[in-house]
Amino acid sequence: MLEKSAPSSQFVTDMSMRIERHADAYTDSVTEFLEQEHGLRRRATEQPLLDLFTRHTEAVVATYDPPGIRRAGDSLVFGHLYAPVLEHTATVTPQAITVNKLLAALIAAEVEFRGPLRLSRTQNRLLAEAYERLGPPLVQAGLPAHAALAYRRAASLYRLDEDTDAEDRCGLALAQAKRRAQPARWKRVGGLVPDLVCGYGYRPFRMLWFVALQLVVFLGAVLLRADQPIAVTVFQVLMNYLNPLGVGDTLNLRVGGRAIFVVESYLGAVTMSVFFALLVRRWFRL
Repeated sequence: MLEKSAPSSQFVTDMSMRIERHADAYTDSVTEFLEQEHGLRRRATEQPLLDLFTRHTEAVVATYDPPGIRRAGDSLVFGHLYAPVLEHTATVTPQAITVNKLLAALIAAEVEFRGPLRLSRTQNRLLAEAYERLGPPLVQAGLPAHAALAYRRAASLYRLDEDTDAEDRCGLALAQAKRRAQPARWKRVGGLVPDLVCGYGYRPFRMLWFVALQLVVFLGAVLLRADQPIAVTVFQVLMNYLNPLGVGDTLNLRVGGRAIFVVESYLGAVTMSVFFALLVRRWFRL
């Protein structure tokens, strides 16, 4: 749980005010972007905004000269800036959070991430959780590319903490945010397929539902072309998916039946190969 602390020194107070001033200036640009028509906003993308965000962040980091290289205790320097925002994400809808507060929290997290202070393992974990929890409200605010930045930082920090489940969780959220940030509608719609089928590779067991759907479709197609008991057809469809049948096994099919089995066997080979590849990657972290 992130601590909600007050600034502990004049230095932290000054840096916090500097972050808030840059967040105010950046919010003006973001608001102008969000007030465009949806179509114009999609074509423009958030990349110019992210470039501006980087410049604002670098301007703060350039003046970030703390009195020491380590922070006393395991709290974060700017926890008082983004802890209130993160509390809102757990208690109310993200729309209740102003864009200004969200961007101030994101800039503060970036300054902590890129600043000269050496963070302990606990601080890395706290910062990772802050980044991850900033993702959903950024998406809700219409800034999926900014959310992708937050998820990317969170995944890298979870990797340092050797938390593979959290890293995968952020990896999936990152892929989904990047899909939402695509300017072309067909890319956003097309990106739903790998998400639904296997969670962009992070959820390989979802493919078992895809396998079951394929079997049901091919079973229905073969039943329309078969002159044999239903139980025999079910057996053939189940076996052909993993091990292609021979010519002698398909004598009781009308025209087009064998073609269905050929398509099923190729699709089954590809699907199962992808499934086992993703499963091995997940188990052995390849």
